[in-house]
Amino acid sequence: MAKRLTSNEALIEAMSEEMRRDERVFVLGEEIVGHQGIQAYQAYTGMEKEFPERMVDVTMSELAIIGSCIGAAMTGMRPICDILFSEFLALIMGHLAVDAGSAYYFSAGTLTVPMVVRARYGVGVTRGHPGDYHAWLQHIPGVKVVAPSNAYDAKGLMKSAIRDENPVVYLDHLAICTGKRSEIPDEEYLVPIGVAEVKRLGNNVTVVGFGNMVNHALTAAEELSKENIDVEVVDLRTVVPFDREAIRESVRKTGVLVIAQETWKQGSTGSEIAAFVSEELFHELKAPIIRLGMPHVPFARSVDLMKLFTPGPQNVIEGVRAALAAGSKYAQAG
Repeated sequence: MAKRLTSNEALIEAMSEEMRRDERVFVLGEEIVGHQGIQAYQAYTGMEKEFPERMVDVTMSELAIIGSCIGAAMTGMRPICDILFSEFLALIMGHLAVDAGSAYYFSAGTLTVPMVVRARYGVGVTRGHPGDYHAWLQHIPGVKVVAPSNAYDAKGLMKSAIRDENPVVYLDHLAICTGKRSEIPDEEYLVPIGVAEVKRLGNNVTVVGFGNMVNHALTAAEELSKENIDVEVVDLRTVVPFDREAIRESVRKTGVLVIAQETWKQGSTGSEIAAFVSEELFHELKAPIIRLGMPHVPFARSVDLMKLFTPGPQNVIEGVRAALAAGSKYAQAG
């Protein structure tokens, strides 16, 4: 049996299941109960009633939230730490990097920090806080970052993140939270951290993405199929560390790589993937790597400008065409 849930509904199910399974799991954050703030996104509906003592609403101090959760995790608890939006990662970066991320290594494996940090990003149901700043975390060892593209993966990744023995930053895309529904089985399942999934098989070009860009890539791939362009879409699901073997396998097959992300190109996950492929698969490439992303200027605040600012299906289509055209020129020159 299965039911069709939004990402938020699937996440509530995931967290509730884990809280029933393990009494050490609790949620601590800003405006997570009541009807204002993040609860207006229907992010924790029903959980306050079932777990009144484990839904902890605190003051708007990200430092207090991250410090409390790290301390709780170090002493045996498994907190889900909600900081609202990814731009607030800057406010917790010191503790997340120096304390949470390094604890396992500094203690020679004797100390773990099993903690989930929830942060939202993306152009979605509101005009505020759309920026994706997760690339700051690419530079921090010991911290994992997951970014699902659909409700099924959202639930499975959340359960895996809660059970992980070290800190996991969980990125919720605001367009996915209350958007398209997925079939969610009644039986328990996990989506492993660090493992990508090929959402669409293809032979001509590889598009690698995460979050809502995977959905844009799938839309673009259907359109490009009308031009007899066969696109393979790889959903990273985990962006730190990303699945190198899945990218290797796909790029070796197609020889053409387009990286799609709803964030700034400079210093991004896309940059890391491009560098990795250039270092290890340069002679497998038939065309230059194309990176899609936002121009290097601050995020617009108008909803209409936001939509123009962030890449969508048409950008993926144009990127694929550009990569294949460049590859054709290279082949002719060779």
